[in-house]
This record gives sequence, structure tokens and C-alpha cells, in this order.
Amino acid sequence: MAHLLRLLKPVLNFNYSHPFWVVFVCISLAVLSGIYALQLRVDTDIANLLPEDNPNVMALDKLNETVGGETEMQVVISSPSFEANKVFAEDLIEKTLELYYPRHDDYYFDRAEFRRETEFTQNNALYLASESELNDVISWLEDEIEQAKEEANPFYFDLGDDEEEEDNRAENFEESYNTLVPSEYPVNADSTIMVVKFFPTGSKSDIKYLEDMFKDYDELLASLNPAAYHPEMEVRFGGRLKRHLEELTSIMNDVLGSFATGISSVILLVMFYFFIKKYLHYRKGTGGRGKYSVWSHILRMPVPVLVIGLPLLISLAWTFGITYFYLGMLNTMTSVLFVILFGLGIDYGIHFYARYIELRSTGLSVQAAIVQTNEKTGEAIVVSAFTTAAALYILMFADFRGFSEFGFISGTGILLALFGMLYILPALLVIFDERLNWILISDKEKKEYDGVHRYPFARTIVTVGLVASAFVVGFSGNLSFQYDFGELEPKFPEYEEFRSFARQVEDSNKRNPAYIVAETNEQVEEIANILKERARVDTVSPTIESVETLQERFPTTEAEEKEKLQKIAQVRELLQDPFLVDREDEELDKLRRASQTTEPVSLDQIPDYLKSRFITKDGEVGRFVIIYPSVGLSDGRQSIAFKDDVSVVTLDSGTEFYASSTSIVAASMLDLMRTESPYMVAATFIFIYFFMLFSFRSFRWSMIAMLPLLVGLLWLFGIMMIFGLQFNFYNLVVLPAILGIGEDSGVHLAHRYRDEGRNSMWQVLSSTGQHITMGSVTTMLGFAGLLFTNHPGLQSIGVMAVIGIGMTLLTSITFLPALIQWLEDKDWIRF
Repeated sequence: MAHLLRLLKPVLNFNYSHPFWVVFVCISLAVLSGIYALQLRVDTDIANLLPEDNPNVMALDKLNETVGGETEMQVVISSPSFEANKVFAEDLIEKTLELYYPRHDDYYFDRAEFRRETEFTQNNALYLASESELNDVISWLEDEIEQAKEEANPFYFDLGDDEEEEDNRAENFEESYNTLVPSEYPVNADSTIMVVKFFPTGSKSDIKYLEDMFKDYDELLASLNPAAYHPEMEVRFGGRLKRHLEELTSIMNDVLGSFATGISSVILLVMFYFFIKKYLHYRKGTGGRGKYSVWSHILRMPVPVLVIGLPLLISLAWTFGITYFYLGMLNTMTSVLFVILFGLGIDYGIHFYARYIELRSTGLSVQAAIVQTNEKTGEAIVVSAFTTAAALYILMFADFRGFSEFGFISGTGILLALFGMLYILPALLVIFDERLNWILISDKEKKEYDGVHRYPFARTIVTVGLVASAFVVGFSGNLSFQYDFGELEPKFPEYEEFRSFARQVEDSNKRNPAYIVAETNEQVEEIANILKERARVDTVSPTIESVETLQERFPTTEAEEKEKLQKIAQVRELLQDPFLVDREDEELDKLRRASQTTEPVSLDQIPDYLKSRFITKDGEVGRFVIIYPSVGLSDGRQSIAFKDDVSVVTLDSGTEFYASSTSIVAASMLDLMRTESPYMVAATFIFIYFFMLFSFRSFRWSMIAMLPLLVGLLWLFGIMMIFGLQFNFYNLVVLPAILGIGEDSGVHLAHRYRDEGRNSMWQVLSSTGQHITMGSVTTMLGFAGLLFTNHPGLQSIGVMAVIGIGMTLLTSITFLPALIQWLEDKDWIRF
């Protein structure tokens, strides 16, 4: 590293000679980069966190291309009067479809879903029944006839053996019938709540479009005056589309809020720290008789912030400008990197500026102090930054894009911050110190050192640290992972209230289906049969509730049409049996009406509400297999189990088909992240160690510098176990970053101790110890801004980072000095 710094010394000399030119060029490039950086948007689609060639992601893309990825807006109308609700809904539909959006030169919505044409399905329900459902109906009717014959026998005695079977079949028929023939209007049980669905023409990723749409729709509802239809009428609109906008807005507000909180805290801390440090140096150097009063120092308090902060802001603008061209978008995990990188990057500036102040106070000139700081402290900064950046860049090898994009942006940000602190900051020092005299320093301070100070209780601290670490290792099995996705998502009370309100109108408990898109009808049938067999034999972890295809309900060939019509004719014949023809029964009445079909039915005759799930964007019958889960998919473990059951289906021909849904993509993401995390952490550890070995060129010193990181990480795990904190797919992203950041303190202390020699640890702590404490605290403050966000996942990143960096700092200023002191006492220290 020293060789690298020597190679770049001409750059440093140029910056000293032409400071204004250097600052002007760097700021100009930062402004240009910032223009592009401001165009970055946050992508909350979890599918984009997986590789583009992931089979389930490709299947989801294919599904969206075939069917479309529409997200509807729901309107819920509530009043005691069904007729009032219906009239309002009809007027609302008319006005809604007339809403025009000049920005897109198009209407806001292209269609609505409301009234269901159920008369046709009531008359032809059996034509739309599956083969197994038809066979069950025929079997049930035959058994009913046989039962009626037996009951007509005067010697018949009912033992009740088949009652349970008969009841089950009746219930199955009722459930299938209600699926085919729901209520005419989407209402709740007492018809007091009604739901209308509208389908927007714009993209849900267009934030301006969504904001304008909801604003204009709110005005539309107000103009319709629902109370005029019924005094108690209440109208709400929203759904997942509105939640999507609320989530994006919340994340942006969180980013700005955490930015304001974190950066303001860092700025105040830096200002006060360097004010006190410089003022004490000044008073000590002048014996309290300097010509500048305390007010002169107070007026210059912002100078350190400018000297350190300006190169950092420049590097951040460069970083996110590059991000715009390389990635084009931020994700939920990388959206907060600006404030995190501010806390990380300022660490290097603190070390450089603090060391510069110390050297200037010994009487060195501005240029000499800059050169010596660059040579001594610069080496430790380069090692620390390269190690941290390399540890973060390792994440780029992960398939999980939450890891890889986080690694790219943060690694690039670290290197650019390093460049800013080593080569832009010196130019600012020349301007503020030599040209403007805004940095008040006494160059007469004498170095006072009153003998050797041993680090106290060295052996005790080392022993306690190792024992505590051993306990954590012993109980590490208690560390757990948060699988509940719901616990990691922000809560929006308005959306939750709306959802509970709207769910009263749902026709079915079937939710979160997965889809498989086949190429032929034969493949659809084979895929469906394979999945039904899996559902039948999977008794250990049954996750498949049901499997549906339109092909099994709607005959597509002349032979299939003829076979279905024959079975319907058989049902009509059974219903005309003397033992059933005059029986008054609700189920039999439904069957009498449902079995009227005598000719094939065309696809155009089937109501939209029934066929919409199976129709492509081109209006054709899609070759889809729909799989409904039998378990709740908010639990990651159940989501992964469902994914494992249905994710891939291999036909006898060897052709593979992949299931797709947002839940399967989320499960794939979680599974991939769980798989890759241990490798990423291990690779980071290994790389850091070899980088340390390369830097120190000593096995002994590389191990000494690594120990605070290892012990601090174990202490972090201990804190997590004590307070019941869990890993999740958000905070695991920051774990390799903690490793890269945490080694910083050990590197600086070890380098400074090697420069000063034996018996110097107390002196090193009084100087470099302050700097690493300040650096770590500012980094923690950068992450601490996330603690005040509304997003539980982002909060968990802040908690993990603050505790992790805090523990590595604690081990660096306690365990590492104690270890070195103990090794000195044993005469095991070698330079």
C-alpha cells in the first residue's frame, strides 16, 4: 500500500499546487453526476431481486406477457340499501371510465368488473363442470336413486353408514356450483357492502401517474356525493395499487428522514469533536495566551465539516451517477445507501483530518503535514478502504441481486470516498489552512509523554472476552431466522382497514395461486395430473389445495364436446327417474337447471367473470394450470415448501415447466439468500484475512488485527440471542458489510502501534483510539437513521449495523489493546 501511495504522490503534489482548480473540476463532475443520480427511482418489485435467468422469474415474465400483469383498483361501497349501492356503482362506473389523463393522452381506466351474467352458467353449469365433478354428480344421483328405492321398501332400516359420504358429496357439489355460479353482484352476505374493480391503463411503476390518478379519483367521488344516494353511504377506494404507492412514498420519506437524522447527527458530532480537539491543541501550544479567542474557534466550527463533508458529497454524487448508468434503479435495500455511505465515508476523512491537525500542531508546514499524513495514516486508510470495498464487492458474485447491487454501490462508494479523502481533502486543507487561515493551529505544541503506561487488566479482559465468545459459540443454535414476510413489511393502517372491509365480499377462500403456462392442451392435462397426484400422495407437508385448468371444464375438441353432452344427458335421464323427478330439493333444482345443455357452447358465450382467469391478452383460451396453496404463504417456510412442491413439473417427455407467482418468486429469493449468505460471509472473512496478510506481511499481525472483528461478531450474535433479535433477508445483506467495516478499527490501531513501537498502546489509544471511536460512531449514526424508518426490514438493517459496528469498536478499544499488552508481557510481540 505504501508503494501505491508513493506512485500517486505526484497527484498529491498537483493538488497542493492547484487546489482551486482541483476542487472546481471535482465539483463540476459531481454536479453532472448528481443530475443523473436524482433520476434514480426505487424498484419495490421483489422479482427483480432474482437473476433474470431464474426459471421462476422467466415463467412470471412469460405469464405477464401472455395474460398481463394488471393490478386493479378496488372501490368498496357500503350502505344499508343494496339498491342505493347498485345505482351508485353504475353511475360511478360510467364516470370513472370517462376520467381522462392529459399527460398520457389516454383515459385512466379501460374497463371495470361489476355485474356477473350468471343466468347462462345457471342453465349450463354442468357443461362447465370438470370430468371428475360430472362423474361425482352421476354417482351421487345413482346413489340417491338407490337410497330412495331402499327407503320405499317396507322392510328398510336405516343404519346411517353412508350418511357421512353422502353429506360430503353434497357439500362438494355445492362448492363447485358456487364457483361456477356466484352471486350476480359482488356483495357480502347481507348485501350491504359492494365492490367494483377498475383496471388502470398506466403502469404501477409510474409514481406521478398513480398520484394524479388517486387525486383525481378522490375529487370524482366527492363530486358524486355518495350521501345523496343514501345518508349512510360510505365509499372507499384503494387496494394493492394504492398500497404500492404508499409503500414507495413511505420508502422515499424514510430515505429522506434517515438522511436528515443520520447526517445532521454526524455533522454535529464532527463539528464538536474537532472544535474541542483543535481548541485544546491551540491552548496547549500557546499556553492559553494565543491571539485568537474562543469565539474565533467557535466561528470556525463548520470548517471541519466543509473540509471533510465536501469530498464526501462529491464522492456520493459520483457513486450514484455511476449507479444510474450501471443499474438504472435502486431496490428497497439499496435505497438507503446514501446515508449509510455518508457514515462510512466520513470515517476516512476523520482519520486524515485528525492526524493532519496533530502533525500541524507539532510545527510541520501545511505541505509537510499533508504528505506525512498521506504516507502514515494514508496507508492504514487505504488498507481499511480496500478491505471494506473488496468485502462488499464480493457480494457482486451473488445471484441474489439484493446482495450484488448492494455490494456494487457500497463498494464503489467506499473507493470513491477514499479517493476524495486522500486527494480532494488535501486541496481543501491548502485552501482553508494555508490560503484563508481558517484553521487555527498553534505550531508550538510540545509532545508530552510521561513514561510507559500499561493497558490495565489485560489478561482479565482477554480471558473474559474469549470466555464470552466461547459461550456464544456454544449457544449459537439459538440464533434464528425471521420467515414471516408480514413482519418485515411496513404496516399501512388505511390499507389494512380497507382490506378487511373488502374481504367481506370475497367469493372464495382460495388465494395466492401459482400458474404454469403450457404450450399444448395435452401438456396442460399432463401437468394438472402430475400436480394432483402430488397433492394426493403428499401427506407429510401437503401444500396443494387444488389444481384448475379451463381445458378440464371447457371441451376444446369435437370428441370432448360429444362426451360431455352424453354425460349431461345421463344426468337429465337420472333426474327423470321416478324416485327423483318429483322430489323437492335445492341441490336437485340446481341440477335440473344446470343440465339443460344439449348443444356445444362456444367460448364467446361463457361469461367474462368465469373465463377471465384463463384468457390471454389476445382473447384466446390460455393453456394455464392454476395451483392454489393449502397453506398461508406469509410464512417463508410454508412459502418455500409450496415452491418446492409446484415450482417445476417434468413431463414424461423430459420437458420441464416452471410455476410462477409473486409468492413463488419471494420464496425463491428467500431460498437463494439463505443458500448464498453463508458463502458470502465466509468469502468475506477469507478475503479480509488474505488482504490483512498482504498488508502486514505477517501471519501474526494479520491474526491480531482480525481478532477484534471475529470477537466483535460473536458478541453481536450474543446480543441478538439475549434480546431475541433474528436474521432476515434484509439484515443479512448488511452482515458482510459489517465485516468489512468492523476490521477498520483493528487495522488502524495495529498500524499505529507498529509505527510507535513497544509500550505505546496507551499512547496509540489516546490518539488513534479517539479517531477510530469517532469514525465508528459516525458510521453508526449513519446507520442509526434507519432506526427511525417505518419499514421494519430497513429498521432491522439499522439495528444489526449499529450493534455490529458497536461491538467491533468495543473489542478494538478493549480486547485488542489488552491482547497486545498481554503478548508484550509474554514477549511474543514481533515487528
